[in-house]
Amino acid sequence: MKQNRTPPASADAGFFCVRKTESGVGLPISTASPGTWPTPSGPVGTSAPSAASLWPLLIRAKSVSVRATVLSGAAAVCLASSVAYAAGSRHTDVQHTAQTARTKASKSATPTVDSSRRELTADDARYLLTRTGYAPDARELAPFVGLTRAQAVDRLLAQTRRTAVTPPPAWVTEPPLASVPVKGMTDALRREQNERRNRMSASLKAWWAQEMATTPSPLTERMTMFWHNHFVSSDDKVREPAVLYRQNVLLRANALGNFGVMLHEVSKDPAMLIYLDGANSRKGRPNENFAREVMELFTLGEGHYTEQDVREAARAYTGWSIDRPTMTYVWRPNFHDTGVKTVLNQTGDFDGDQMLDVLLARPETAVFVTGKLWREFVSPTPDPVQVERIAATFRESGYDIRVALRALLLTPAFWDARTRGALVKSPSEFVTDAVRQFDIGYDDPQMLAQQMRVLGQDLFRPPNVKGWPGGDAWIDSSTLLARKQFVERMFRATENANAGGPSMTAPSMSARPGVQRAALRPAQPMPRTVAGVRFDLSRWLQPYTLGPVDVPDVEARESVQRAVLPLSPAAPQTPGVNSAAFLQALLMDPAYQLK
Repeated sequence: MKQNRTPPASADAGFFCVRKTESGVGLPISTASPGTWPTPSGPVGTSAPSAASLWPLLIRAKSVSVRATVLSGAAAVCLASSVAYAAGSRHTDVQHTAQTARTKASKSATPTVDSSRRELTADDARYLLTRTGYAPDARELAPFVGLTRAQAVDRLLAQTRRTAVTPPPAWVTEPPLASVPVKGMTDALRREQNERRNRMSASLKAWWAQEMATTPSPLTERMTMFWHNHFVSSDDKVREPAVLYRQNVLLRANALGNFGVMLHEVSKDPAMLIYLDGANSRKGRPNENFAREVMELFTLGEGHYTEQDVREAARAYTGWSIDRPTMTYVWRPNFHDTGVKTVLNQTGDFDGDQMLDVLLARPETAVFVTGKLWREFVSPTPDPVQVERIAATFRESGYDIRVALRALLLTPAFWDARTRGALVKSPSEFVTDAVRQFDIGYDDPQMLAQQMRVLGQDLFRPPNVKGWPGGDAWIDSSTLLARKQFVERMFRATENANAGGPSMTAPSMSARPGVQRAALRPAQPMPRTVAGVRFDLSRWLQPYTLGPVDVPDVEARESVQRAVLPLSPAAPQTPGVNSAAFLQALLMDPAYQLK
């Protein structure tokens, strides 16, 4: 299926690995060989560095990167230090240099400058849109350039949607699987039922992957994923694709709405009632799973409640149940415990909704949710002072998510140069960014969902009730190799530029001063498609007035580099290579893994 959208451009960036010795200790910087990456000699079909070959280079990169995390297995991930990049490894930009000088002068003259009134450069706009969504194309980027930070954030929030643009699978209107009685079902019918469930599950994942790839509101999908990983339900236990689809619709509709409303709706959602065993909780036999997780993971956070609070709160949620034939929520008053409960020093004959209101009234809830939003959009280490300030605003607004997100995106910390490149792209972001940025065509969106799963994020199947841990956990030796192979596959799918073949760009577009033509060499032409994937390299290079075998000059190299990496590459980029080889080297660079 060819996505129905215009080709985007811009991406997130990278991470570093260090090799471990047999004793398990990382090699000292002084003993590490600097190493360089092999430079492809042709536009496509060139062997890229293996995961193992990255290690020496990344040890070298560690000398300008101070943040390291030991991984399980034979590797450690060393993520690019924001301090190092701020110290001089970022893109060279005269405009940025001038702006820095102006900022310093401004600070000395007027210490109380409102940072929200600063105008966005193209780099700033690309950073904002990539951090809060997926890689923007030129048309998405242009309206934000020149706006103030406040104007840009307001525009971003105003453009969000509440519904998906991708038509759902046809089966969402059919009776749920649970409507078919299991009792007396033959083995053959049971196998047929399981096969149907598996097909439905696969098509549901493909539907969401397609929505990420084509949505006109990337922030909506990023927030839908954020809440999916906050209010966790998983296909491995729910086993009703239609129910999970409905929950996904619910999360999208409330993704930038009111947190309190969403908390109430999700708590009684059938997927949640199945996943946390609330559907059968009744007076005299309350199930404590939901009562514990709603405090620890959804609202208060660890350390702000007692086990007695959990036991008492569990009684309040009794009576919430499911009508199995339709898989919809139903209230069963005969199951509800009407007795007096004491939770968090509050006493009353609470029902489930009243209990949730008690949790929403606690200041810890706003702080906990704000801290998670900070780690999603700003950096792995929240600033306690700023989190408290934003949380207070969030709570005063009655839990308006837009208010919290606006305050978060206008903090100086979000725009700080040291923050850029501090977060690791999730598998869904990595795949979606590449598809949108390079206008990758595909015959079946299940390919996208499968690729996300290979990289460690199986849609609708978080690993446990805490969700995907994210951050450094996204990268290990196997997922690094899988990410590299995804890029290689994309280049093998080039349609219009065969290895060493002539540029498809019009001669007038390749005639810019300083652009050379690489020597042509005989080579095997690459196939037009690779497993249903299509990438038109010549078309992507046209805005830079380059063809795949043209050798870009310094200005063209800088333009391409800025379009795909938010930071300077960790690996030295060999001059004199053609455009296709240069682009592939950038995408193999550790910086491509960060955002």
